[in-house]
Amino acid sequence: MSLEKMPDVFLWCAIINYGLLLWWFLLFARAHEWLYRLTGRWFRLSVEAFDRMNYLGMMLFKIAIILFNLVPFVALRIVA
Repeated sequence: MSLEKMPDVFLWCAIINYGLLLWWFLLFARAHEWLYRLTGRWFRLSVEAFDRMNYLGMMLFKIAIILFNLVPFVALRIVA
């Protein structure tokens, strides 16, 4: 793959990942009880622990998107 196409790849990866993050947030916000009951079949968590784990997961996913998609995108745009 050429260097000219790499920024586009990182940009599209960031867009797709932010779409997944938005889907996760909307599912968590709109279907909280259903999601809690679904995961409650496998894990014994309180509602507070369930919320904490989801917020922590969203935060780590967002940091990973920035670190692995947006930073390389900006670096390649600066170099190009």
